[in-house]
Amino acid sequence: MKHLNYRHLHYFWAVAHEGNLTRTAEKLNISQSALSVQIQKLEEQLGHALFERRGRQLIVTEAGTVVLEHADQIFNTGEELLVALRDRITGTTPTLRIGGRATLSRNFQMKFLEPLLSRTDVKLILKSGSFQELIEALESHKIDVILSNVLPLRDASATWVPHLIDEQPVALVGSPKYQKGFESWQQVVSEMPMILPSPESGVRTGFDSLIEREGLKPKILAESDDMAMMRLLIREGVGVGVVTPIVVRHELKSGLLIELAELPGLVETFFAITLSRLFPNILLNELLAT
Repeated sequence: MKHLNYRHLHYFWAVAHEGNLTRTAEKLNISQSALSVQIQKLEEQLGHALFERRGRQLIVTEAGTVVLEHADQIFNTGEELLVALRDRITGTTPTLRIGGRATLSRNFQMKFLEPLLSRTDVKLILKSGSFQELIEALESHKIDVILSNVLPLRDASATWVPHLIDEQPVALVGSPKYQKGFESWQQVVSEMPMILPSPESGVRTGFDSLIEREGLKPKILAESDDMAMMRLLIREGVGVGVVTPIVVRHELKSGLLIELAELPGLVETFFAITLSRLFPNILLNELLAT
């Protein structure tokens, strides 16, 4: 077999991800007929059809799936090489690009980045968004790491790797006005209005299981997937919140809020999600090691 034509492979790769020959041709600024010819040449060299047409859509064949897996690795590695060398080539400051889930505690993010915050020789770029948005940014090398307190299901096609970086106990936190000499956390849950994370939260799942086992029926005043909103509601004294103390650590330190009780066996886990890279970001490695 002759040496692989990587331009042909790139055309196939682009069409496979777009699923449409016309749109891909427009993006690549090439005629549709020329694009089709280049892919046909790749098919002839490999000896396999890479697409089958269903209506107006192109579907990757079994052989095409194998080629696409290798093409993903090839072009992702090329993009990773450019990102890794960008700062050295341009002489710019070493940069770490961090993506945080929009609902993640900002206090936790600050704690993770703490070793770099006092340094003047590095640059931090912080982004937030949904998990899907951040995964797409990670896989296209627009960010180096995702900080998250949840992990969606990971299948064989997933290219990201989770790193468990912290576990924080979950507690009942509220205004000092609620400090009435409670004898147990069960009494707090039974008697106080509750502010809870949304049902999609891992903390909420654990809390619901805990109170089910204890046979408790709390009065739920509010629930939110936004840690900033939960923090405000708890600070206003409208109810007792189920949170990790790091979410409200400044309020606890100042005495604006108090920890009424720790919930037994309930923790919130925090992850740094990365790609397996040939050229890892040195700043990220330092944080993960810390």
